[in-house]
This record gives sequence, C-alpha cells and structure tokens, in this order.
Amino acid sequence: MTDNHPDIKKGKLGILLLSLGTPDAPTYMATRRYLAEFLSDPRVIETPKLLWLPILYGPILTFRPKKSAKAYAKIWDYERGESPLRTHSRAQGEKLQARIGDVAHVQWAFRYGQPTIESGLEKLRAQGCDRILLFALYPQYSATTTATAYDKVFEVMGKMRWQPAVRTVPAYLDYPEFSDELAASVTDGLAAIDWQPEKILASYHSIPKSYWDNGDPYPCHCFKTSRYLREKLGKSQDELITSFQSRVGPTEWVSPYTDKTVEKLAKGGVKKLAVLAPAFSSDCLETLEEINMELRETFMENGGTHFHYIPCLNATDRGMRVIEAVARGELQGWL
Repeated sequence: MTDNHPDIKKGKLGILLLSLGTPDAPTYMATRRYLAEFLSDPRVIETPKLLWLPILYGPILTFRPKKSAKAYAKIWDYERGESPLRTHSRAQGEKLQARIGDVAHVQWAFRYGQPTIESGLEKLRAQGCDRILLFALYPQYSATTTATAYDKVFEVMGKMRWQPAVRTVPAYLDYPEFSDELAASVTDGLAAIDWQPEKILASYHSIPKSYWDNGDPYPCHCFKTSRYLREKLGKSQDELITSFQSRVGPTEWVSPYTDKTVEKLAKGGVKKLAVLAPAFSSDCLETLEEINMELRETFMENGGTHFHYIPCLNATDRGMRVIEAVARGELQGWL
C-alpha cells in the first residue's frame, strides 16, 4: 500500500494573508456582485435573513452599486486594471515571501471577491503546507472583519479531504512593531508637508453600536490604538482625537462620527487637520475616496484651509516590518 500511495507534498509551513476584498471593476454589475457577497454575510449584517435579504436584493442592490461604482471609479488604477487594495495586497504577499524566505510559503486572498480564500488554501496545500498561519490583516479585532475571514477558511476546510493544521493571528495592536511603525508613519507624513496640523484625527471604520453592546471588542481596540499612538507621538487627547467613519442607514453606530467631528472642528475654528486610518492595513475605498476626497471636501467647505491624509502602512518597509514581526511571532513553535 505504501508504494502505491499518491505522491503528496507535505511538511511545509504556509501563511495566508487575508484582506476584505474589492470589486473586479468599477462598474455597476461588478460592484453589485461584490456587495451581494459582502452584505449577505451574517457576520456583517446580523439582521435575520428573512428580514434582511428582501431589503438587500430589493432597494440596496438596485441603487447602491451605482453609487459605489462611481466611488471606485475615482480611485481605480486604470493602468493596472485594478483597485489600490488589490495592488497593495499583492505587494504585501510578495514582499512577505521575500522577507521570510524558505521559512514558509505565502499566499494572499480576499474574504469577498478574487482571489478567493479557497484558491489560496488550495495553492498552499499543493505546495505541501500542512501547517498554515491564517493572518487576517486587521490590527483590531471585530467579528465583522477578523472573525468572518476565519469563518470562511473553516468553511472551506470543511470540504478538504486532508486538512492542514491551522493557527489564527489575533488582533495585533499590542505588537510594539505596530504602534512604533504607525507612529513613525505619522511623523513621516507630517514631515512631508510645510505646515503643522492643529489636530490629528485617527478615523476608524465603525460598526453598529449594538454589536459593541453585545460584546464585540473592536471599539475598545480602536481607542487603545489611539492611546498607544498618543504615547508614541507625545500628544494629548485634545491634540490626537478618535472618530469612526463609514456608517450607513438609520441604525446607531459607534461614535463619535468622523464626518460630524470634522465638520465641528472646522466650524469651531480649526484650520489645519491631518487624518490617518489606523484600522486599515492598506489604502482602499474608505481611505482614498471617503477620507481623502469626501472628508477633505467637508473640512474645506466648513472653514478649514489645510487638510492632509496620512497613508496606511500598505506594503512600505514600515508596513512590512509589522506584518513580518506578527507572522514570525505567531509562527513560534512551528518554526
């Protein structure tokens, strides 16, 4: 029996980097497909399906894709034929592979859209990876991001004949490399302009307040991230403030809301503002369009004169130092 057994590669370590995802094109149909997958996820929308799906497949997927497609079109990289998130995610995977060398095989995948988690796992398994580190690139934990990424992996693994052993990377805001490099990126960003902001705003993607009330630790992780950042930069709570963006619908979301905060700052006499998005490991629609375009416009229209967006860590050397440090830390015992 042993001599006739199929030749299956084994004994290798794998790392699967997981990000949210992106439409394949800035078009109505591509965006509709993406939103349908995203908004039908029960981790994202906890409303019972019998109530939610008629709304989703009725007014939401009729009207929202057009608006979202227009927003994606503003930031789309037409030369590469892809969104910035796909560019950054690919670069993060390739650079981590170069940094980690023969220690592990690296693949990257999206929770929603292409490349799929299933394809990432299949590639790693084909390379002989029977121990895989699942690395959701969210510094702060939320069931709407980290948990659903790992849920999907386990769903895919449920169909595999020979499952790999897996580990999941937890929220990594407590890794000193994260706060060190995040603070350094703020210092670098401010050094690149010829003025100093009166306020620095750390804007995080929000979640419905009911999710927080029911035990999701995400807002606590966000406030903790801002505290770390203040300590590294030597800023007070008045100088570096926290807010939450991207709320939709009439539901109460975790606040203070970013758009209302910026409007209030501008009307209150703040003329110079810098903004960063510490919940995002890569620049995407929510940072490039919502912050750097829409929020900039809100600030200027209400009396602001100087607005500066500080990019995410992306696949820069600083960003890759964080990803590598977390990966090596969570691989301990397997290395």
